[in-house]
Amino acid sequence: MPGTSVIGLQWGDEAKGKLVDLLAGEHQIVVRYLGGANAGHTVRVGASTYTLHHIPSGILYEGVQNIIATGVVLNPKTLLEEIRQLASRGVHCEGRLWISDRAHVVFPWHLEEDRLINEAMVVGEKLGVTLRGIGPCYRDKVGRTMAVRLGDLYRPALRERIVEIARVKSRMLSGWAGRPVELDGDRIYEEYRGYAEQLAPFVRDTNAFLLDAVEQDCRILYEGAQGALLDVDHGTFPFVTGSNSSGVGVSAGAGVPARWIHKTYGVVKAYSTRVGGGPFPTELENELGQLIRERGREYGTTTGRPRRCGWLDVVAVRYTARLSGVDVLAVMMLDVLSALDELKICVAYELDGRRLEHFPSHVDDLRRVQPVYETVPGWRCEISDVRSYEALPLEARRYLERISQWVGRPIALVSVGPERNQTIFLENGQSGHAQPASSRCTA
Repeated sequence: MPGTSVIGLQWGDEAKGKLVDLLAGEHQIVVRYLGGANAGHTVRVGASTYTLHHIPSGILYEGVQNIIATGVVLNPKTLLEEIRQLASRGVHCEGRLWISDRAHVVFPWHLEEDRLINEAMVVGEKLGVTLRGIGPCYRDKVGRTMAVRLGDLYRPALRERIVEIARVKSRMLSGWAGRPVELDGDRIYEEYRGYAEQLAPFVRDTNAFLLDAVEQDCRILYEGAQGALLDVDHGTFPFVTGSNSSGVGVSAGAGVPARWIHKTYGVVKAYSTRVGGGPFPTELENELGQLIRERGREYGTTTGRPRRCGWLDVVAVRYTARLSGVDVLAVMMLDVLSALDELKICVAYELDGRRLEHFPSHVDDLRRVQPVYETVPGWRCEISDVRSYEALPLEARRYLERISQWVGRPIALVSVGPERNQTIFLENGQSGHAQPASSRCTA
């Protein structure tokens, strides 16, 4: 099965980075295909912790090729700093990292636009954006007129294009700010020309690379960012990200037809979290929610913001598992719940006296639903040293079984801690200690 994808099934932060790290060694290519510097994947390798925003988690394996594909919106300054940080720790990207020349570029006007719009919205709940310019960059991508792709940075007319966009954006931003905002197009051109020179060795047509690779049956892992409930079309709109972060976005972002993706892992925390605004039916705004937050270290990788915490919502997860074409589940951070006497699973909603077992399409309805819970006993013992399913407490196994039954998908692995070896594999032939693929993809 040469194509595998990893999709977060909640509102992001499901510990996808750990799963991708575990699977990367069995693949020849790892592809990041959407989002931008708003993503933060944390990977623990022994005593070392790596935080990755643009670069795929496969970079930590020698011999694995890493692709930043067409659907990503790229902040060159952030990416270069990430490359330097990895190099300082002995992880070198040269010859192993390729960036799509079709990826769109985040500019200073996107950052300023993000900030001004966020400040201007005084009525209603804020979207909770990361202020990384992601949404404005995607907006320009769809609008086309003022969009700049990475490959454009190497074209002769770049200066004139940036100066003209800066002129128009200055007028737009001045209107939003209610004061003059002047963007220096010449200065921005010089800055981004410098970034382009540094990134040049990494830039290529990744569409051609990946299409060649799938025809050679190369083993490719597609690394999702954010979570399916943040999908711009299918999530809790408007409290979403700017891209298709569910499984339906893999082909569009990577440029690879869906027929080449043969297995999809759906990643779900053993509980629920959300950052920023938006409805959250199972949220625990009490001491129990704070206990889960502290045990799970639930603070944003990118922003540092405390995450909202609550019970697992299998109505939502069942929806995103179906939407994303999930084959198996990966249940992460089960150890966080070890301090609780009992656990609750949201198995349905009540809305205006009616029982709902499907996920509402409008946030106003989702905001008004009352969760219907199934209560199960907790296990009240630490499980971070457990390495087999049979060794888990009976209550923990029953909790996992109920998740699988309600979502309608088998569980392939369970994480009981951040380390690579704190993983329980339920599938035959999975050791969790895979070595990098021996054959190098020639695409």
